[in-house]
Amino acid sequence: MSKEYKYLNNINFPSDIKKLTEGELQKLSDEVRQEMISAVAETGGHLGAGLGVVELTVALHYIFDTPNDKLVWDVGHQTYPHKILTGRKDKIRTLRQGNGLSGFTKRSESEYDPFGAAHSSTSISSALGIAVANKLSKKSNNVIAVIGDGAISAGMAYEAMNNAGASKTKMIVILNDNDMSIAKPVGAMRSYLAKLLSGKIYFSLRETFKLITSAYSKRFSAKAGKAEDFLRSAVMGGTLFNSLGFYYIGPIDGHDLDVLLPILKNARDSNYEGPIMIHLKTQKGKGYSYAEKANDNYHGVSKFNVKTGEQQKSISNLPTYTKVFANTLVKHAEKDSKIVGITAAMPGGTGLDIFGKKFPNRVFDVGIAEQHAVTFAAGLATEGYKPYAAIYSTFLQRAYDQVVHDVAIQSLPVRFAIDRAGLVGADGPTHAGSFDITYLSTLPNFIVMAASDEAELVRMINTSVEINDKPCAFRYPRGTGLGIELPSIDEKLIIGKGKIILEGKKLAILSFGTRLNECMIAAENLKKKGINITLVDARFAKPLDEKLIWQLATDHEALITVEEGSIGGFGSHVSNFLSEKNLLDKGLKFRTMNLPDKFIDQDKPDVMYKMAGLDSIAIEEKILDLLNSNIVLQKQK
Repeated sequence: MSKEYKYLNNINFPSDIKKLTEGELQKLSDEVRQEMISAVAETGGHLGAGLGVVELTVALHYIFDTPNDKLVWDVGHQTYPHKILTGRKDKIRTLRQGNGLSGFTKRSESEYDPFGAAHSSTSISSALGIAVANKLSKKSNNVIAVIGDGAISAGMAYEAMNNAGASKTKMIVILNDNDMSIAKPVGAMRSYLAKLLSGKIYFSLRETFKLITSAYSKRFSAKAGKAEDFLRSAVMGGTLFNSLGFYYIGPIDGHDLDVLLPILKNARDSNYEGPIMIHLKTQKGKGYSYAEKANDNYHGVSKFNVKTGEQQKSISNLPTYTKVFANTLVKHAEKDSKIVGITAAMPGGTGLDIFGKKFPNRVFDVGIAEQHAVTFAAGLATEGYKPYAAIYSTFLQRAYDQVVHDVAIQSLPVRFAIDRAGLVGADGPTHAGSFDITYLSTLPNFIVMAASDEAELVRMINTSVEINDKPCAFRYPRGTGLGIELPSIDEKLIIGKGKIILEGKKLAILSFGTRLNECMIAAENLKKKGINITLVDARFAKPLDEKLIWQLATDHEALITVEEGSIGGFGSHVSNFLSEKNLLDKGLKFRTMNLPDKFIDQDKPDVMYKMAGLDSIAIEEKILDLLNSNIVLQKQK
């Protein structure tokens, strides 16, 4: 830890918190908040969400018997205080680092993480599953799910609440309402929560407490031991949640332990057979002035100066792929009024905030609702619009049925801008764009492209504008490009045609995506060893450049495919083509290089690609091995 704390130094596990008096818990909360700020300043990560739930985290571990009672956090952005209090305090400065703590909950990391998460809106479903398992096993353990106002707007959360209300299974859902997901929450749920907070049922901290104690002492003195009576009388509201079968309490101040503790106690001890909803109003970034004032409340930050709040800026002046996408789309939208942008709660992450500033009426943030986003885009496409659904690869997974059923089968021209393709670093396997090549290339009526650099990305966007009879996707990674001069918006690609970068003998590499630069390095090293190879930027996984592949297969001794995706992707499609055309029957040596069949833990992206065997050294080794060369490659230490 960064300093000596009066209370936190003595807290290693939740059992230690229970040794404190209720009056000491706020002081512990203050120290947890201070330690969290200090740690994230060194590591970077998700700050604002955790700052907003410090008091709640302390209260939950104080009132409930974790890990026997199961505490399920949605997404996991807010779990740094939880990690500090559950045996991971001494490792908190390894957050999101190689071999360090995950930035999210992770079952293999701690028994206090009963369910792993990193995508939103899974907590109520998983908590209900745990609660039903307890019921079947005749266990009396409590199950608590903590979900944010952004996450609860997703369809999966409603499905879970509907099921929970009907199941008559006891569980506690805590709605952490900070009026802020990653971006500002959108939709009717935001308005509904705002009405609750501004209505007559919302009281000040002291008024709330008075109401609770008054109702408890006067109206139900005869049944003072029954917590369900207290629950029914305390600050009632939430017609929506009541209609779903929940016992609703709130909204209450999530930073006031005098209010939190008695309500959590009574929820814990209640005999009510069904789900209980406790609605908390919290402040994202609470207790750190720079976070409180920031537009995103320091949702995700790089390393920063605690005293000034100033974050470390990237030393690179190169444009990010995300900005290249956004700026190129703006240029096209200036000429084509049918172009619209769609994001699922990630306007800043996808670059559509840039598009929105220019065309506020032509960008649609649908909230954390990827399924809806895709079908919404499909609807727009039926009316002649050109929708660009800008969604991270890992989040598009959540809408696969919609991609198949609503887009591909109807051959609707939805354009998928797939950001964060490939391995992304500190967020680890939950956010890695590993599978989109595979899950999109398997679909009929789809064009699938991958940019090898930022100039190619521009050409693919240019090309996509004119694809009006079927869906298409172009993928690109997180981070900066290579500094290549960008082409005009008039420069397009011939669909299904690759590009020869180098011409050589014996062996050809078909590269799909940004591993092309690593292939170039490998080719240069091999040239020094007297081996000249052919290098091709494939550009398209679907449709394949069959003519070029045929040529490479017949003119070379060996052929290798390289991609930043899982088994079953580009390489598999090339393999299938070679097999169908009998091109493997005459002695052609063929290999695929793709992500290994495992999830790769968080680290710096270049380290992760080395672990995956997709760096220039691994490519060079593969080629030498395939050619049965006598040249011994000196491995890097």
